[in-house]
Amino acid sequence: MAAPKDKRNEALRQRTRARRRALQALYQWQMAGQDLSAIEAQFNDEMDMGQVDVELFKQLLHGVPTQLNLIDEQLSPFLDRPINELDPIERAVLRMGTYELNERLEVPLRVVINEAVELAKQFGAEQSHRYVNGVLDKVARQNPFRAAELKK
Repeated sequence: MAAPKDKRNEALRQRTRARRRALQALYQWQMAGQDLSAIEAQFNDEMDMGQVDVELFKQLLHGVPTQLNLIDEQLSPFLDRPINELDPIERAVLRMGTYELNERLEVPLRVVINEAVELAKQFGAEQSHRYVNGVLDKVARQNPFRAAELKK
């Protein structure tokens, strides 16, 4: 029988995998403009979703586009160029990270930022993780829901 720590670690890995799949799905949505439900169905049919927190995947995939205007508004002051000129991976990572900062308050902001940085390292350009880290840190500092965490 798995120890509680092992179960917790597996849950963390499943959330990390969900973020990775959500990034891929959001990238596809950004590039092709495909229907979100169709993308979700494609991922469920064609990708190995067995070790993925599927609920988190769905929340990110559908939540980011739903709040796109708010998210882009929060990001814009901290970008060095218009959001549509960002690398598509950076854009998707930043949008997903901002969504999590807003909506997943149970996840510590350092975890949100670290997960986004890791995705940028894995999928983005050579130094994109530094850019993602800097932008999300500034977004978090302006987020009223995260003020208590920043005082710690």
